[in-house]
Amino acid sequence: MSDESPSVLDGSTESDLPMRKPRKGIYVLPNMITLAALFGGFYAIVMAMNGRFENAAIGVFCAMVLDSLDGRVARMTGTQSAFGEQMDSLSDMVSFGAAPALIIYEWALRGMGKLGWVAAFVYCASAALRLARFNTNIGVVDKRYFQGLPSPAAAAIVTGFIWVLDDAGFKNVSKIDWLAWGAVAVTLYAGLTMVTNVPFYSFKTIGHRKSVPFVFMVLIALAIAAVNLHPPLVLFGAFCVYGLSGYAVYGWRRFKGKPVSLIATSTDEPDERGLH
Repeated sequence: MSDESPSVLDGSTESDLPMRKPRKGIYVLPNMITLAALFGGFYAIVMAMNGRFENAAIGVFCAMVLDSLDGRVARMTGTQSAFGEQMDSLSDMVSFGAAPALIIYEWALRGMGKLGWVAAFVYCASAALRLARFNTNIGVVDKRYFQGLPSPAAAAIVTGFIWVLDDAGFKNVSKIDWLAWGAVAVTLYAGLTMVTNVPFYSFKTIGHRKSVPFVFMVLIALAIAAVNLHPPLVLFGAFCVYGLSGYAVYGWRRFKGKPVSLIATSTDEPDERGLH
């Protein structure tokens, strides 16, 4: 039997053979961060099921921090991929859509019958719709603003509300009428604001600058110090201000006669390009 390769026997050369496509791999670092964010949302759900609502809120806030890192790490290391985009979007749906809805339901809405689970579902569905719209509009929306309240901020408002009151000693909230109704209001506000066209500042332009003024670092230090004074109250207050800021921007633009639409580059139907 000849030791020659088939390419020599049939008269062809190696260059004539079809090239084998390289196997597609998965970048480890950004996807590890995304998985850690997903774990934060899953952990929050488990803690809520066990009645440990402070831990549940902390889990969601940890997921927020990790979610803010994965896309930046991917861009900085050149490890962006379609897989990572889809993974990030699914992680967001769990951590900032399903988790806050289930936590607020377990905390306060369970005793309100159909109204309770309907309010929780409205929030969950709004998060899904907001993420889908973000994915499809990413190429045509002004990058300085988010179209509607971003889902991490909405989750921070809902779980921050729980964290503050749990830290204040309120237990069995479903039996306290005014708190249960307050939970309904907060849940619906956060959920429905996600699917509005109200502009919320994205802070993306700050992250793209190579350098920032010295005073900016001083402000960061002051912010860290303020959070350490009382994390539940400070974080909840900050996200409440952000959750109202979009309506202030919208009203100011209308008052000044400026366009309020965030569609910046095209009026055609956008392509589906994925998150980040």
